[in-house]
Amino acid sequence: MHTQTLHHWQHDHAFDQQHARVGERRTLIVIVITAIMMVVEIAAGIGYGSMALLADGLHMSSHAAALSITAIAYVYARRHAHDDRFSFGTGKINALAGFTSALLLAGFALLMAWESAQRFFNPIDIVFNQAIAVAFLGLAVNAASVAVLGGHHDDHHHDYSDHDHDHHPHGHAHGDHNLRAAYLHVLADALTSLLAIVALLAGKWFGLNWMDPMMGIVGALLVARWSWSLLRDTSRVLLDYQAPRPIHSAVIEAIESRDDNRITDLHIWSIGPNIYAALIALVTAAPKPPEHYVAMVPSYLGLVHATVEIHHCQH
Repeated sequence: MHTQTLHHWQHDHAFDQQHARVGERRTLIVIVITAIMMVVEIAAGIGYGSMALLADGLHMSSHAAALSITAIAYVYARRHAHDDRFSFGTGKINALAGFTSALLLAGFALLMAWESAQRFFNPIDIVFNQAIAVAFLGLAVNAASVAVLGGHHDDHHHDYSDHDHDHHPHGHAHGDHNLRAAYLHVLADALTSLLAIVALLAGKWFGLNWMDPMMGIVGALLVARWSWSLLRDTSRVLLDYQAPRPIHSAVIEAIESRDDNRITDLHIWSIGPNIYAALIALVTAAPKPPEHYVAMVPSYLGLVHATVEIHHCQH
């Protein structure tokens, strides 16, 4: 058969990963903002003796590194989208970067908790006025970063999840785990800045200096919880966990609704942000070409690659 004729049945596996995503540009902006504020807060935390402020600065250093991973992942996925060594494109680089960022979040949550616990037993003097001023500046910068990344849920189409009620910090799960990781990092920074302000004001006005390390521990616990949530979701993608139940049900309903088709085996897994691949085995009394069954699946489900196995049964 002529090679040009075969092209009719062939397609690439980029699945639009070659295009720059909205999160890439937003992440680069936040990296610059975070790096500048990181230097200011670490210097101020050491100079003014605030553990909460130093913890916030250390958090920012980890997040600057994590955001850099996010940016690198976007660029790598885009530049290698047409590399045929990736069986289903480079979409899972997104989840891998998110998983790595989640590990960094967990590591610095432990560091925050450890350093804060040390301050309970070895307190130091705090220069409150200067520390409070820097903490407010940090909160403003972090709030700006959250606003920059805050529109990340518009980056793609429908996102189905069978654990929507797990209460992610921003309300619901999203397909772009890389951008979600960046969002969690800057959200954690905003949280630690806010906790630092509360602790410093309590120490200045009421003499409750123990609030400073206590807020560090509270922040560490919340960040650890977010880290676990991101680790769970990204690991499911990396391990080819079955797609959410609503997608399974929609595919079964679409194919079995006509011609007395019956699906006998169905595997659907994520290969990128809100896009899926599927293996579909079905039995039917009136077999049709595979593309007929693929066309029956609603496009909004994000099924971009499907292999269909058809068994003929006259009964």
